[in-house]
Amino acid sequence: MDTNEFKFLLKLLGCAKYRVGLSSSTFSSFKGKDKIGYSELVDYSREIATGKILPPGQALLKLDPAELPVTDKERKVLDKLSKATAKTAPSEITSLKAAERAEILKNLSERGLISAEIKIPRIKAEVWLTERGIKFLRDEYSPEGKANINLDLLGNYLRCLRENLRVKLEQVSPPQPSGEQPGVETIINPSDEEILQIIEKLDSELGTENYLPIFHLRQKLQPPMSRDELDQPLYRLQKIDKIELRGLVHSQDYTQEQVNPGISQRSGSPLFFIKLTIN
Repeated sequence: MDTNEFKFLLKLLGCAKYRVGLSSSTFSSFKGKDKIGYSELVDYSREIATGKILPPGQALLKLDPAELPVTDKERKVLDKLSKATAKTAPSEITSLKAAERAEILKNLSERGLISAEIKIPRIKAEVWLTERGIKFLRDEYSPEGKANINLDLLGNYLRCLRENLRVKLEQVSPPQPSGEQPGVETIINPSDEEILQIIEKLDSELGTENYLPIFHLRQKLQPPMSRDELDQPLYRLQKIDKIELRGLVHSQDYTQEQVNPGISQRSGSPLFFIKLTIN
């Protein structure tokens, strides 16, 4: 992490809930602020900047309208994109309101019917520190070298550490009296098969109907596992068709703290749901 990136994080730590508008005065002196690295540590508002119909979308339009597995509004959007000679901006789809249009484009992209170019919004974009960013600054980051750091920024870091160390300590259970068994099972270094069984058990207990939000699994296994240590077995289980990782479409149904544990992708929404494959 270079000095400029570190200062960016320190300024963010001084904002309410570590979240602020990207165009606010907080970052007025930062050039390329929307391209700061360490994407796991910070996240930004995103929107679909352009869309282009894909072959599956073109094929779908050739079906009998009565048999189309899309809504009438989704079909009209696909039809609009099919007639375009280049990538289409959402603003060119004038028959829908902005919020509805964005949701439809996102849904079509998730279903592989269109390709979507995802960008940070030009207006009202926000940036925030992720849960991973908090853990990194609290537990892992070790500054090296020399840099001129404003003491106000250093104060932001100290406040963040105090706030999050206090939360971490409060989550530690008191010692169990002798002769009593702890009520929470701690699972250390679970195998892929054990993780699969935990997913099945959580889905049954929580009634998520084979669409388990990933944050439930992270709460169960992190700690002692790190974020990456849990992501890797999920990728392996997906590769051998034991599970499917599905993207989040309706993000308004969850809090930001629940969304952040999802697995980020280069484009599109994070992988958020775990679905057991029924053989």
